[in-house]
Amino acid sequence: MAFDAFALILTMLALGLLLQRLKAFPESAPEVLNKVVLHVCLPAAVLLYAPRLVLDAGVLAVAAVPWALVGVTVLVVGLLARLMGLRRDEKAVLLLCVALGNTSFLGYPLVRALLGEAALPYAVIYDQFGAFLILSTFGLYVLARYGGDAEPTPRDMLRRVASFPPFLAMVFGLTLMPAEPPAWIAAGLQRLADALLPLVVLAIGLGLKLKLPRGELRPLAAGLLLKLGVMPLVALAIVSLLPLGLGPVARDTIVLEAAMPPMITAAALAISHRLAPSLASAMVGYGILLSLATLPAWAWLLRQLAL
Repeated sequence: MAFDAFALILTMLALGLLLQRLKAFPESAPEVLNKVVLHVCLPAAVLLYAPRLVLDAGVLAVAAVPWALVGVTVLVVGLLARLMGLRRDEKAVLLLCVALGNTSFLGYPLVRALLGEAALPYAVIYDQFGAFLILSTFGLYVLARYGGDAEPTPRDMLRRVASFPPFLAMVFGLTLMPAEPPAWIAAGLQRLADALLPLVVLAIGLGLKLKLPRGELRPLAAGLLLKLGVMPLVALAIVSLLPLGLGPVARDTIVLEAAMPPMITAAALAISHRLAPSLASAMVGYGILLSLATLPAWAWLLRQLAL
């Protein structure tokens, strides 16, 4: 399963890059594909897996870890900014791209491929109650502070949360959706969820920019080391050392979600606010490529630790 998923990723990524070079699609194609994923495929995946969750202290622990990683990110990036003399906009990009990973678009299918079907409900909790809410609160605050916007109000944040399709699907899935819906509904949701990975990776390939920001190589290297190496290591320490009451599948899911490359949406918001756009683009592009090696490595390490 994992080999099939990564073979599909490489194929769709190469196809997207080829179509980008041939200019076979309009420049808006990546945005359109991402909207299809956001409004159709992602909610389908949430509806499929959220009803299987049993809400207990373990679920709260899964949701709490990404918030703990935000605290670590603020401390470490703040220290790096002083030691490396980073500009304000470079610091903002690292705050966003290290704290926020691609925990849904890539996270759901890759967690499923590397850990199995049982891990998906925990990935949904990590993403919706962790990454998404962090983007809607901490992310908006960073953009406001470093991008010159007015500071978001609680009402602004609540409106963003209430209008996010996967979050609405999460609420429906946890309250009204049966754990075992009729077969035709489950089959339809599964087909839509299965389309998530190829559509996302094709969109990434169509929009991927791999220009190295020569003046920002140090913050790029530091940011990718933090996101792909340090954050999953901290997550592993948290779930291993603290008595959170988590089972092996939940623990492994947390570590893999923490190891996901930077969130595309976070980088796009940084670019739209003119916060080190070349650095933000490189964090996403090179982060995705490097994660094709680092994610299987983390999955292998988790298997060894379980022996």
